[in-house]
Amino acid sequence: MDAQVRAWLDQQDSLVADNIRRHGWHIEFVFGEEEDDETSFAYTVGMFGHGHPELLIFGVSPHTAAGVLNELGDRICSGGDLLAGTVLTLHAGSRRVVPEVVPNPGDIVFTANRHFRRADEASVPVLQLTWDDHKGLFPWEAGYSLPDWLQPRPGTFSA
Repeated sequence: MDAQVRAWLDQQDSLVADNIRRHGWHIEFVFGEEEDDETSFAYTVGMFGHGHPELLIFGVSPHTAAGVLNELGDRICSGGDLLAGTVLTLHAGSRRVVPEVVPNPGDIVFTANRHFRRADEASVPVLQLTWDDHKGLFPWEAGYSLPDWLQPRPGTFSA
C-alpha cells in the first residue's frame, strides 16, 4: 500500500472513530451509478459495538438513509432490538421496513469490518432494511413496483 492510500485510510479511520465516539455510530454511504443499474447503499458502523448487527439500506438518497439509520440507531441505543422479519413503521414518514439477515456481509460492509478489525470472512453481522414501495408492497409481494437492482435481495449483492 502506498503512502497516499495509507494517509487517506488513516483519515477515514479517524473520522469513523470520531463519529462513533460522538454519536454512537457512523453512516457510510456508497453512491451507485443509476444509469448502469447500480444502486446506492448506506450502512452503519458502530451497532456491533452496541451488541447489535449493523444496519444496511439500499436505493435511497443520503438524506433518507441518514434519517432511517439514525432513527433505528436511536431505537437500538435506547434498548431496542431489531428482529429479522418484523415490520417496522418509521416515525420519519409513512414508510415501513423489514430487517432481513444478510448472509454475505463481508462482501459489503468493508468500513465496519475495518473499524472492528474483522476479516471479511468473519464479518460483523448485518441486517438489511428492506423498504416498501409507494403502494406499501415489499419485494416478495405481488405487484411490487420497483426494479430488482434498486433494492437487491439479501445475499444477491456484493460491493
